Amino acid sequence: MQYNYKTKGVCATNISFELDDNKCVHNLQFQGGCNGNLKAIARLVEGMDAEKVKEVLAGNTCGFKNTSCADQLSKALGEAVASSL
Repeated sequence: MQYNYKTKGVCATNISFELDDNKCVHNLQFQGGCNGNLKAIARLVEGMDAEKVKEVLAGNTCGFKNTSCADQLSKALGEAVASSL
């Protein structure tokens, strides 16, 4: 299933991804933000379990912000998994 998440407090404005029936992440894309870093995150999490990705990235911060694009991804995955139950 395809998911879109409107981010809060970061440079990226939107996160889109798919979760398969096993709750694995596919086709992760960020709109805006640090292009190279976010493409790297997308490659690293491709095919990974959404709960594991959420656990690893939750609480990551960027500069003086209390969140980051990675932290926003963890929030997006949490909402997507919860809505798919």
